[in-house]
Amino acid sequence: MGEKCNVLILGIGNLLWADEGWGVRVVEELHRRYEFPDHVRLLDGGTQGLYLVQDICDADVLLVFDAIDYGLEPGTLKQVEGAEVPRFMGAKKMSLHQTGFQEVIMSAELLGRCPRDMMLVGLQPVELEDFGGSLRDLSKAKMADAMAIGLGYLARFGISARERAEPLAVTDTIATAEMTLEAYEQGRPSEAEACRTADLRFVAPPAKEN
Repeated sequence: MGEKCNVLILGIGNLLWADEGWGVRVVEELHRRYEFPDHVRLLDGGTQGLYLVQDICDADVLLVFDAIDYGLEPGTLKQVEGAEVPRFMGAKKMSLHQTGFQEVIMSAELLGRCPRDMMLVGLQPVELEDFGGSLRDLSKAKMADAMAIGLGYLARFGISARERAEPLAVTDTIATAEMTLEAYEQGRPSEAEACRTADLRFVAPPAKEN
Protein backbone atom coordinates (compact mmCIF):
# COMPACT_ATOMS: atom_id res chain seq x y z
CA MET A 1 0.00 0.00 0.00
CA GLY A 2 2.80 2.39 0.85
CA GLU A 3 4.15 2.22 -2.70
CA LYS A 4 0.77 2.89 -4.34
CA CYS A 5 -1.03 5.56 -2.30
CA ASN A 6 -0.62 9.29 -2.76
CA VAL A 7 0.32 10.97 0.50
CA LEU A 8 0.04 14.64 1.40
CA ILE A 9 1.82 16.05 4.44
CA LEU A 10 0.28 19.45 4.99
CA GLY A 11 1.17 22.30 7.33
CA ILE A 12 -1.38 25.06 7.70
CA GLY A 13 -1.41 28.34 9.59
CA ASN A 14 -0.28 31.94 9.44
CA LEU A 15 3.45 32.42 10.00
CA LEU A 16 2.93 36.06 10.98
CA TRP A 17 1.05 35.28 14.20
CA ALA A 18 3.52 33.50 16.50
CA ASP A 19 2.37 29.90 17.23
CA GLU A 20 -0.30 30.11 14.52
CA GLY A 21 2.43 29.13 12.07
CA TRP A 22 3.48 26.01 13.98
CA GLY A 23 2.00 23.52 11.51
CA VAL A 24 3.92 25.02 8.60
CA ARG A 25 7.14 25.03 10.62
CA VAL A 26 6.77 21.32 11.42
CA VAL A 27 6.44 20.42 7.74
CA GLU A 28 9.39 22.65 6.86
CA GLU A 29 11.49 20.77 9.41
CA LEU A 30 10.34 17.39 8.10
CA HIS A 31 11.50 18.48 4.65
CA ARG A 32 14.88 19.59 5.99
CA ARG A 33 15.57 16.45 7.96
CA TYR A 34 13.98 13.58 6.02
CA GLU A 35 13.77 12.18 2.51
CA PHE A 36 10.41 10.73 1.48
CA PRO A 37 9.34 8.46 -1.39
CA ASP A 38 8.22 10.14 -4.60
CA HIS A 39 4.52 9.54 -3.87
CA VAL A 40 4.75 11.61 -0.66
CA ARG A 41 4.30 15.35 -1.06
CA LEU A 42 5.08 17.99 1.58
CA LEU A 43 3.14 21.24 1.28
CA ASP A 44 3.04 24.61 2.99
CA GLY A 45 -0.72 25.18 2.95
CA GLY A 46 -0.53 28.51 4.75
CA THR A 47 -4.00 30.06 4.84
CA GLN A 48 -5.02 29.07 1.32
CA GLY A 49 -8.36 27.57 2.31
CA LEU A 50 -10.38 26.37 -0.68
CA TYR A 51 -7.37 26.68 -2.96
CA LEU A 52 -6.21 23.43 -1.36
CA VAL A 53 -9.21 21.38 -2.55
CA GLN A 54 -7.40 19.80 -5.49
CA ASP A 55 -4.41 18.90 -3.32
CA ILE A 56 -6.72 17.20 -0.82
CA CYS A 57 -8.67 15.40 -3.56
CA ASP A 58 -5.45 13.99 -5.01
CA ALA A 59 -4.41 12.43 -1.69
CA ASP A 60 -5.21 8.94 -0.44
CA VAL A 61 -3.55 9.64 2.90
CA LEU A 62 -3.55 13.08 4.52
CA LEU A 63 -1.36 14.11 7.45
CA VAL A 64 -2.04 17.63 8.77
CA PHE A 65 -0.09 19.69 11.30
CA ASP A 66 -1.76 22.76 12.81
CA ALA A 67 -2.06 24.87 15.93
CA ILE A 68 -5.49 24.19 17.42
CA ASP A 69 -7.11 25.72 20.49
CA TYR A 70 -8.41 22.63 22.28
CA GLY A 71 -8.61 24.42 25.61
CA LEU A 72 -5.72 22.31 26.95
CA GLU A 73 -2.45 23.24 28.62
CA PRO A 74 -0.21 25.26 26.28
CA GLY A 75 2.19 23.02 24.41
CA THR A 76 -0.09 19.96 24.56
CA LEU A 77 -0.11 17.78 21.46
CA LYS A 78 -3.31 16.06 20.41
CA GLN A 79 -3.88 13.76 17.47
CA VAL A 80 -7.20 12.78 15.89
CA GLU A 81 -7.98 10.59 12.92
CA GLY A 82 -10.55 9.98 10.24
CA ALA A 83 -13.95 11.64 10.52
CA GLU A 84 -12.85 13.43 13.69
CA VAL A 85 -10.35 15.58 11.79
CA PRO A 86 -12.74 18.22 10.40
CA ARG A 87 -14.58 18.46 13.72
CA PHE A 88 -11.39 19.19 15.64
CA MET A 89 -10.19 21.65 13.03
CA GLY A 90 -12.94 23.88 14.39
CA ALA A 91 -12.54 23.01 18.07
CA LYS A 92 -12.25 26.70 18.80
CA LYS A 93 -11.81 29.01 15.85
CA MET A 94 -8.59 31.04 16.09
CA SER A 95 -8.33 32.37 12.57
CA LEU A 96 -9.94 32.20 9.15
CA HIS A 97 -7.81 29.30 7.95
CA GLN A 98 -9.49 26.75 10.24
CA THR A 99 -13.00 27.32 8.94
CA GLY A 100 -11.55 27.38 5.45
CA PHE A 101 -9.89 24.01 5.93
CA GLN A 102 -13.09 22.43 7.25
CA GLU A 103 -14.71 23.61 4.02
CA VAL A 104 -11.86 22.08 2.01
CA ILE A 105 -12.47 18.64 3.51
CA MET A 106 -16.24 18.94 3.08
CA SER A 107 -15.76 20.00 -0.54
CA ALA A 108 -13.56 16.96 -1.16
CA GLU A 109 -16.26 14.78 0.40
CA LEU A 110 -18.92 16.28 -1.85
CA LEU A 111 -16.72 15.55 -4.84
CA GLY A 112 -16.36 11.97 -3.64
CA ARG A 113 -12.60 12.36 -3.43
CA CYS A 114 -11.84 12.83 0.26
CA PRO A 115 -8.67 11.06 1.47
CA ARG A 116 -9.54 7.63 2.80
CA ASP A 117 -7.15 8.07 5.75
CA MET A 118 -6.51 11.30 7.66
CA MET A 119 -4.65 12.35 10.78
CA LEU A 120 -4.41 15.77 12.41
CA VAL A 121 -1.53 16.47 14.78
CA GLY A 122 -2.49 19.62 16.66
CA LEU A 123 -0.66 21.80 19.14
CA GLN A 124 -2.30 23.85 21.86
CA PRO A 125 -0.58 27.18 21.19
CA VAL A 126 1.29 29.18 23.80
CA GLU A 127 0.92 32.60 22.18
CA LEU A 128 -1.01 33.94 19.20
CA GLU A 129 -1.40 37.66 19.84
CA ASP A 130 2.02 38.65 18.55
CA PHE A 131 1.87 39.95 14.99
CA GLY A 132 5.28 39.51 13.41
CA GLY A 133 6.30 37.17 16.23
CA SER A 134 7.71 33.68 15.98
CA LEU A 135 7.11 30.34 17.67
CA ARG A 136 7.43 30.28 21.43
CA ASP A 137 10.16 28.05 22.85
CA LEU A 138 7.70 25.47 24.17
CA SER A 139 6.02 25.20 20.79
CA LYS A 140 9.39 24.74 19.09
CA ALA A 141 10.27 22.03 21.59
CA LYS A 142 7.13 20.09 20.62
CA MET A 143 8.06 19.92 16.94
CA ALA A 144 10.23 16.82 17.34
CA ASP A 145 7.45 14.92 19.12
CA ALA A 146 4.95 16.00 16.47
CA MET A 147 7.24 14.78 13.69
CA ALA A 148 7.66 11.43 15.45
CA ILE A 149 3.87 11.06 15.70
CA GLY A 150 3.50 11.84 12.02
CA LEU A 151 6.24 9.46 10.94
CA GLY A 152 4.68 6.73 13.06
CA TYR A 153 1.34 7.30 11.35
CA LEU A 154 2.89 7.05 7.90
CA ALA A 155 4.66 3.84 8.89
CA ARG A 156 1.25 2.18 9.20
CA PHE A 157 0.95 2.48 5.42
CA GLY A 158 4.42 1.15 4.75
CA ILE A 159 5.80 4.63 4.19
CA SER A 160 9.25 5.19 5.63
CA ALA A 161 11.24 8.39 5.70
CA ARG A 162 15.01 8.30 5.55
CA GLU A 163 16.81 10.75 7.80
CA ARG A 164 19.24 12.91 5.85
CA ALA A 165 22.92 12.64 6.73
CA GLU A 166 22.88 16.42 7.03
CA PRO A 167 19.77 18.60 7.19
CA LEU A 168 19.16 20.66 4.08
CA ALA A 169 20.29 24.27 4.05
CA VAL A 170 17.66 26.61 5.43
CA THR A 171 17.30 28.17 1.99
CA ASP A 172 16.31 24.80 0.48
CA THR A 173 12.75 25.09 1.66
CA ILE A 174 9.22 24.14 0.62
CA ALA A 175 8.24 27.82 0.92
CA THR A 176 10.36 30.94 0.36
CA ALA A 177 13.83 31.59 1.72
CA GLU A 178 12.70 34.90 3.25
CA MET A 179 10.11 33.13 5.40
CA THR A 180 12.21 30.29 6.81
CA LEU A 181 12.23 30.24 10.59
CA GLU A 182 15.80 31.46 10.88
CA ALA A 183 15.41 34.32 8.39
CA TYR A 184 12.08 35.33 9.87
CA GLU A 185 13.43 35.52 13.41
CA GLN A 186 16.65 37.29 12.44
CA GLY A 187 14.72 39.93 10.53
CA ARG A 188 12.38 40.78 13.36
CA PRO A 189 12.88 44.31 14.76
CA SER A 190 13.57 44.76 18.44
CA GLU A 191 10.68 45.40 20.79
CA ALA A 192 11.83 48.99 21.08
CA GLU A 193 11.58 49.42 17.30
CA ALA A 194 8.29 47.59 16.86
CA CYS A 195 6.31 47.11 20.04
CA ARG A 196 3.79 44.31 19.71
CA THR A 197 1.96 44.68 23.00
CA ALA A 198 -1.06 46.84 23.59
CA ASP A 199 -0.68 50.28 25.18
CA LEU A 200 -3.24 50.11 27.95
CA ARG A 201 -3.70 53.89 27.80
CA PHE A 202 -5.42 53.46 24.46
CA VAL A 203 -7.43 50.31 25.13
CA ALA A 204 -11.09 50.90 25.82
CA PRO A 205 -12.05 49.89 29.37
CA PRO A 206 -14.64 47.12 29.74
CA ALA A 207 -18.24 48.30 29.68
CA LYS A 208 -19.75 48.80 33.12
CA GLU A 209 -22.64 46.58 34.07
CA ASN A 210 -25.94 48.31 34.72
